[in-house]
Amino acid sequence: MQTHATFHDLRDASVFITGGGSGIGAALTEGFLAQGARVAFVQRSDAGDFCARMAQARGRAPLFIPCDITDIAALQQAMTTAARAHGPITVLVNNAADDTRHSLAALTVESWDRGMAVNLRPHVFSAQAAADGMRRAGGGSIINFSSIAYLMGQAGYPGYIAAKAAIVGLTRGLARELGPDNIRVNALLPGWVLTQRQLDLWATPEDLAAHLDRQCLKRHLVPRDIVDGVLFLASGASAMMTSQALVIDGGVGMTG
Repeated sequence: MQTHATFHDLRDASVFITGGGSGIGAALTEGFLAQGARVAFVQRSDAGDFCARMAQARGRAPLFIPCDITDIAALQQAMTTAARAHGPITVLVNNAADDTRHSLAALTVESWDRGMAVNLRPHVFSAQAAADGMRRAGGGSIINFSSIAYLMGQAGYPGYIAAKAAIVGLTRGLARELGPDNIRVNALLPGWVLTQRQLDLWATPEDLAAHLDRQCLKRHLVPRDIVDGVLFLASGASAMMTSQALVIDGGVGMTG
């Protein structure tokens, strides 16, 4: 029977998640709620039903703030709203991404910029917005989602690959800058997590079999597999861990 970790220091922590109402993000929201954290999240699509389910299942509803994260002013205002409701944000999870497939030949300046506006730019300006509150609170944890896709050098979405590689570099630069204020910044690199979007769009039997063959652990990842790693990075259990890239992929990629 699989068990999950409990991190008691996350009780009542103020947590902010981008894309926290679906896919991996929904699993993260529920995981933090299960620890007793106060969770706010943003996404474009309606998450009212999800919040109602969480209130029933966990006894505490997350704060859903509709927001398009490509609108930086709206994203930072949402973070202000979350801090007013829950106290200064001490855990920031930059989870939202768009991995829509695209070829090099089909890229335009406009489509490149749209991709970066989702996959990289929010990570910078959410950290900017959170830093002062974390500093006043005595510290915090920023967790930036990258992907093993860039470690593998996968074809089929060069803009996405570039953004996910850049996130690791950004993480290391921010860790150096914010470390004196006890703000830790780490990257998390998931493998191929079978969200409903992946199953609907790209998870062919052939590709699933080929990917599983590359994994050391012979089980496909699901969103819940990512949660405990994020909770660990958010909690005091990783108090001296910063500027790192944590891979959770069943044993496909390596960072050393």
